[in-house]
Amino acid sequence: MTEQLENLRNFNHYELNSNVKVTLAEYIWIDGTGLSLRSKTKVFHHEIKQLSDLEWWTYDGSSTEQANTKWSEIYLKPVVYVRDPFRGAPHLLVLCETYLPDKKTPARYNFRWLAQEIMEKAKEFNPWFGIEQEYYLLKRTGTTHTWPLGWPNGGFPYPQGRYYCSIGERNNFGRALAEAHQRACLNAGLKLAGINAEAAPSQYEFQIGIAQGIEAGDHLWLARYILERIGEEFGIDINYDPKPIKGNWSGSGAHFNYSDSKTRGEGGYQYILKTLIPELEKYHEQSLFLYGSNNIDRLTGAHETSEYGKFTWGDGSRGGSVRIPIITKELGQGYFEDRRPAANIDPYLVGSVLVDITLLGGTYLEKLKQELFKSSQPLS
Repeated sequence: MTEQLENLRNFNHYELNSNVKVTLAEYIWIDGTGLSLRSKTKVFHHEIKQLSDLEWWTYDGSSTEQANTKWSEIYLKPVVYVRDPFRGAPHLLVLCETYLPDKKTPARYNFRWLAQEIMEKAKEFNPWFGIEQEYYLLKRTGTTHTWPLGWPNGGFPYPQGRYYCSIGERNNFGRALAEAHQRACLNAGLKLAGINAEAAPSQYEFQIGIAQGIEAGDHLWLARYILERIGEEFGIDINYDPKPIKGNWSGSGAHFNYSDSKTRGEGGYQYILKTLIPELEKYHEQSLFLYGSNNIDRLTGAHETSEYGKFTWGDGSRGGSVRIPIITKELGQGYFEDRRPAANIDPYLVGSVLVDITLLGGTYLEKLKQELFKSSQPLS
C-alpha cells in the first residue's frame, strides 16, 4: 500500500483473563438498507455447543431503518455460527435472520427464509454455488470523501491492463488487507476458495465455494462482515457499488457459478445449452430486477460485461450474460457462470433465482420480486 496505514488497531490488546469463562457471541444481521450489516455482542456464561444454545435477541429497529420508534423492537434469530477470527476461541460470529415482534413476520430485507424454502424444494438436485465477490478499496478523508486506495488524490492512475492478478508496489494496492481477510475467513471456517487483484487498480475479489444451497449466501454475508471489520483496522472503506468510478474503469460484480446434479451429470453440457440457456434468457428481465441496484451502470457491454437489456452467452466468453467454461464443454458436464449479478446483490435472492429458473420452473420469481419491492418501500 502506498499510503501510510492509519488507525491500525488490535482489538485483542486487552485479553480476557484465563479465569473469565464466557463466550462472546457477535450477533450479525442485514439492516434496513439491504446493503449493510450491523452487529452487537452478547455475553454467554456457558459454552455454546449447538445452535439452540444461542437464544433469540432484540435490537432497536428504528435505528437500522427497519421499524419506527413507536414499535421499534426487532428480533434476531440465530441461524448459523462460525468461529470468531478476531477474538479467537471459544467466541463466535452468529448470523441472524430478523423478525417483527410476532417472531413470524420477516423484517425488511430478510430474504433468507424464502431462500431456505426454495433450496429445500430443490434439495434433491443438490445445487452448488461458487460466488466471485468483487469490491473496491477506498481511502477515506474526513467523514464524507473517499477515493480508491493508491490513486492520486482526486486524480487517476495508469489505464487498466497492468492491475489484474498483479504484483509490485506500482500495480497492486491493498494486498495486505485482502490477505488478512483471506486468513480471517479461513480461520472462521468459511468456504473461501481464493482471492485475486482485479482489473481496476484498488479492486479485489474473493471467492466463496463450493457451497451447497443456503450455505452460499450465509458464507458470503459472513465473509463480507469479516471484510468490513478488517477494513476498520486498516482504515479502508469497502465499496460494493457496481460502478463506483465512472468512465473507463471496471465495475464490480458478484458472478455466480452454478451447477446441479443434472449439469454435473452425463450430457450436462448439452442440457445447459438446450434447456437452461433458453430458460435463463426467458427470465432475463425479471432476473435483473433481483441482481443488484444500479447494475445498469455496470452492464454496458464493456469491461467484460454484457449489455443490460440483451441476454447473450458463449463458451469461455466474459462478454456475455452467461459464460460456459471451456472445461464444462471439454468434459461434457459441469457448471455455468452467470456474470450479470452486481457486487451489491443479496446472495439469497440471486441463488434463489438460479435455483428457481433451472429447477422449479420459475414458480418463485414473482414472489421474490414482491418481497424485494416490499422491503424497498418507506416505513409506514
